[in-house]
Amino acid sequence: MAQAILEMKNIHKRFSSTIALDGVDLAAYPGEIRGLIGENGSGKSTISSIAAGMQKADEGEMLFCGKPWAPHSMIDALEHGVGMIVQESGTIGGISVAENIFLAEMDQFRKGFGVIDRKEMNRRADAALDAIGAKEIRGAMPMDALDFQARKLVEIAKVVMKAPKVLVVDETTTALSHEGRQILYDVMRRYRDEGKAILFISHDLDEIMQVCDSLTVLRDGKLIRTFQKAEFDPDAIRMSMIGRELKGDYYRSDFTPTDKAEIALKAEHITAADLDDVSITLHRGEIVGIGGLSHCGMHTLGKVLFGAVTPQSGTVTTGDGTKITDEAAAMRCNIGYVAKDRDTESLNLTASVQDNIAIAGTDQYAVHGFLLTGKNEKAYVDRQIGELSIKCSGREQPTAQLSGGNKQKVVFGKWIGRKSEILLLDCPTRGVDIGVKRDMYQLMAAFQKQGKAILIISEELPELIGMSDRLIIMKDGRITKEFAHSESLSDADVINYMI
Repeated sequence: MAQAILEMKNIHKRFSSTIALDGVDLAAYPGEIRGLIGENGSGKSTISSIAAGMQKADEGEMLFCGKPWAPHSMIDALEHGVGMIVQESGTIGGISVAENIFLAEMDQFRKGFGVIDRKEMNRRADAALDAIGAKEIRGAMPMDALDFQARKLVEIAKVVMKAPKVLVVDETTTALSHEGRQILYDVMRRYRDEGKAILFISHDLDEIMQVCDSLTVLRDGKLIRTFQKAEFDPDAIRMSMIGRELKGDYYRSDFTPTDKAEIALKAEHITAADLDDVSITLHRGEIVGIGGLSHCGMHTLGKVLFGAVTPQSGTVTTGDGTKITDEAAAMRCNIGYVAKDRDTESLNLTASVQDNIAIAGTDQYAVHGFLLTGKNEKAYVDRQIGELSIKCSGREQPTAQLSGGNKQKVVFGKWIGRKSEILLLDCPTRGVDIGVKRDMYQLMAAFQKQGKAILIISEELPELIGMSDRLIIMKDGRITKEFAHSESLSDADVINYMI
């Protein structure tokens, strides 16, 4: 076998009392896409972030091209050959796309009197975006005008522009639609063909088996096993990931017609930035799925239903006729909203687990509806931590330190704690492992049986088909098809109405 480009030996990392990595050995070889998979908190992102200079190991040794490797930062690592595309947002608002791409290198564009040559900077940013196939994004565009997927493509272009010898991709596909994923897959395969190494972190087992040449499983901070392509077996990989057999149904197993049930939420003739005369009805005791490609308008629809975006025309009302005009009105009507961009829209990462869960539920634990006590607040938060099995060192732990799956549980806890009767879930299982996904699906099914109304917006067709009583497909801001649940419904039946 060829010499590894990157070698990591006996890597240890601890966060307070939590052991994140316990003597992990990992190597990245030329011409190989190596997958990293495991449950949330298994150590995948920690090991890759150490390799990319985001943080330091407590113990262990790293070699890059046979020489000691100890990058001082992600910028230092990228300049010297290891680039990482992070799971959550790595761009900055308020500036242009080109300024994001060249943020640490602006001096190269300075001319006389320190003036920035923006024309040249935009030209080079355009070239970087063209190189990955993101030609609809231009360097002169303001970053704030881009959606979540487009911002992620900017991050990819920024890293790929430096042509690192090792490319680390951390849960990036969860932010991308079908088109965006193809762009990233093409980049990864091109790198492999050029003799570079790719470390690809994903919770999507089907994706990782399709894309990767080898697969390393981590569990509880330890390396469990590495599978070569010929050894890929879904059941064996799952068993290695969780150390046990998954029991019970993964998706829902019972579906009943709900079209005659009480109306929970109704949107009529909604027109907004990327919505064109959309009307939907959500009934109590029903799970409705909305699917489509990234720019179909479904994510905007979720925001409109929660009152976070005001439509140009049309109305959103509850079953009793109450109009939803803003987020406060939605919360008064017991509506909860889980945003796709979890870290910027649903959480305050610098705040504690307690603060994030408690902020939406003050009316639930306040004495006589107005007096807030620390005792009641702690009991309220502890109940959500326990019921959702949130893995944290305690309610005071900063939310930023949690794994993706546990961050998502905190978001769920915020809305479940206040007894939300209508749940609007935009990509609710983005960036969570197979075990947590199963738990979330079972939680949604239990809520449906309790008579709650649930809307799932997702780019994952198996999730939508497996969980929805009705599945609505959108394209170009309009509804193109509605499917009732059927055992025979397949991805192929649905996708034609999306593209």
